[in-house]
Amino acid sequence: MRPPHTPHELPAFPVYSSSFLSENELVLGGGGGTAKAGIKNRLRVFNVGPQRSLDQIGEVELEVGEDAPMSMVANREARSIVCGINSSEKSMEKGINEHCRVFTLDENTPVLSKTRGTIPTTDPSDYQKVTVLSPDGTLLAVAGAHDIAFLHYPSLHPFAESIHTENEIYDATFSGSTITVVTTANLTIYSLPKTSVEPSTPSVKINKVKGKGKSAKVASNTATPKLEVLQTVAVPPIPGALPTFRSARYHPTNDQIIYATVNATTPRTKKTKTPQRQSFVYKWNTTTWTVERSRKVGDRALTKLKLFYLSPDGKFLGYGTSDLTVGLLDATNLSPLAGILKAHDFPPTTIAFNPTSTLLISGSADASVRVVSIPGTIASGSWTLTVLILLAIIVALLAFAARDYL
Repeated sequence: MRPPHTPHELPAFPVYSSSFLSENELVLGGGGGTAKAGIKNRLRVFNVGPQRSLDQIGEVELEVGEDAPMSMVANREARSIVCGINSSEKSMEKGINEHCRVFTLDENTPVLSKTRGTIPTTDPSDYQKVTVLSPDGTLLAVAGAHDIAFLHYPSLHPFAESIHTENEIYDATFSGSTITVVTTANLTIYSLPKTSVEPSTPSVKINKVKGKGKSAKVASNTATPKLEVLQTVAVPPIPGALPTFRSARYHPTNDQIIYATVNATTPRTKKTKTPQRQSFVYKWNTTTWTVERSRKVGDRALTKLKLFYLSPDGKFLGYGTSDLTVGLLDATNLSPLAGILKAHDFPPTTIAFNPTSTLLISGSADASVRVVSIPGTIASGSWTLTVLILLAIIVALLAFAARDYL
């Protein structure tokens, strides 16, 4: 099914991150990054109209030399957003990278209210690719390529020790009592503190941590505990291929379900000049850690960013692939519900659902956004049932016709 959708061009604004503040308020992050191409890095606020129109209502321009907002999550109750924005190269050369940034909406203008640096490196290629909030909005996890920090929100004080991983980090997801960190090789499940209430006077000191290039100044809390590992889940084996995890999400209303995407690459052979790539979605039961369902969603790997999200009502899985497709799966049985081929000229870099699960947006570095309406037939979960009813009617008509013919 091809759902109603509307494309929008945003000249000189390559899009890299997105989040909804309300049913029709959308924040986009983008720009030219650190490239000296004259394309400014910005956060822009839009109103999404009833017919999928997109009208800009606010904006903030970042400082010259800073990176584009590469990841984002919104706290709707506080009308704030957390972004991953690397400091300028000059600041990073001095060991300063305040990449974790909180913006609060003043009317429709994002205003910077708090910053923190957690990535222990000044390598400009390492950036905050993961930015996720806990379901109650009190805990925050931010991560670069190999380091993930766990912070109270909105203070940004640590609630647990940061973790360094050998395998590259691609995602993280909170349940009510755990956080799962996604690396290429594993899902590692950690228990959260029994209480998320922040101490009134946390003790903070500044550490100088060696990283690639020069050392970086990273704030740390001297009293933070280590998170306990509850479970480690290896990437599922795929015959003849090299699989890697790319993203994961807990079901928003059922902590006993977690979904994860896996990319699999088949090595080149004499018959195949280029490696063959495939993408899969898995649905796990977190009580037994067994796979309940899996589905292949493409012949090419999912895009490098975590383009895989659950709708707030838990009914849909939205995804984007490197063949330019944006699609929807049924969260119950992983069956395809809708798809838009060539949604962008470049692979999509971000997707987001609105809070009512009636809209899905996708953005791309080609400076475009596509607004997709989720039809009522899909939203009511009746699409599969409708197909079965139609098939039953066709079979009955054929049987009736055959009886008359005989």
